[in-house]
Amino acid sequence: MGRGDLAGLVAAFGAALHDAGLPVGPDRGERFARAVTLLRPTTTAELHRCARATLTCHPEQFEILDRVFDAVFRGYADDPADFRGDPNAAGTSTTTTSAGGTPSAGPPSASSSTSSSTREIEIPMATVGSAAERLAGRDFATLTAEELAELMDLMHRLAVATPLRRTRRMRATAFGNAVDLRATLRRARRTGGHPLRLMRREPRLRPRRLVALCDISGSMEPYARAMLQLLYCAAGTSRAEVFTFATRLTRLTKVLARTRPAVALARAGQAAPDWSGGTRIGAALKAFNDGYGRRGMARGAVVLIVSDGWETGDPAQVGVEMSRLSRLAHRIVWVNPRTQSPRYRPLVGGMAAAWPYCDAVVSAHSLASLAPLLAALEGRDRHAAHQ
Repeated sequence: MGRGDLAGLVAAFGAALHDAGLPVGPDRGERFARAVTLLRPTTTAELHRCARATLTCHPEQFEILDRVFDAVFRGYADDPADFRGDPNAAGTSTTTTSAGGTPSAGPPSASSSTSSSTREIEIPMATVGSAAERLAGRDFATLTAEELAELMDLMHRLAVATPLRRTRRMRATAFGNAVDLRATLRRARRTGGHPLRLMRREPRLRPRRLVALCDISGSMEPYARAMLQLLYCAAGTSRAEVFTFATRLTRLTKVLARTRPAVALARAGQAAPDWSGGTRIGAALKAFNDGYGRRGMARGAVVLIVSDGWETGDPAQVGVEMSRLSRLAHRIVWVNPRTQSPRYRPLVGGMAAAWPYCDAVVSAHSLASLAPLLAALEGRDRHAAHQ
């Protein structure tokens, strides 16, 4: 089998199983190929388990699969380097498909004629996807800019949603509580002016606005970049407002709109003059409440605050401004990477002052830990506010 020929391996193995009486079609072959790509087996035993899980549907079929699997893969080494097709392995061999459809070993080369136990099987891996999956469990603070960019595809698969709210606009419906008199009278023209059917309506629903305030001080800069990238990739809504703060508040909504993620993040750093500076959470919250919050931007919105709670100013001001913000916002979600430690307690500083006004506090320190954040933004964590 040529290097990287996963389709050929699946087709040959599936044809052999089909000739042996096992109903293996393209659908099962696709499942087998996907399992091999995702699980990356390194031994024949692991490959055998993948085959059993994806190519059979009843224990009675195990005997046929085991017999064909042994005939096809007998003699392949279980050393990971040999199994994956390491170019430095001692020997190589190719497989062909016989007239009956069963793969058989081709003529051995001079270098492999001395040992038949070191034959190798080559399973191509989705190297880009698997690398992103390995990075998904890494803390954002340990990722480089290039590694963070590799998570773009995985972030695009996420959906940042906010709760729905009723608007003043109405829409036609069959079971609404309100009667649409105009629509009812228009329809009555068809029946000589007799309203035989009442037309009904109900308020339209639309997602609540999402407002993100990201701390871009020195300790939070890696997490701020990750959150900005998440909002760019997954939010996908014109009602998302993005601000950054350290020693001052900067609005980045227009900067992050209609541009590639790498360019948007670069412009975000240029637009925020205090990037990686100190932290004045209370002053930034006051600037937001005075300039945007009470004017309507935060009213009924979901507010996302990304900060570790280190406050160089007066922590009491954080409590005062969080109290004002809680009276305007629908809910407040705070992202603090330090809460990933089970021993963390918000006892002092800005986090202690802000904690009582948060509807949810999550760590969101890696891509794998974003699920609680997405649930908190959507309001699906009512009974588990602080995680």
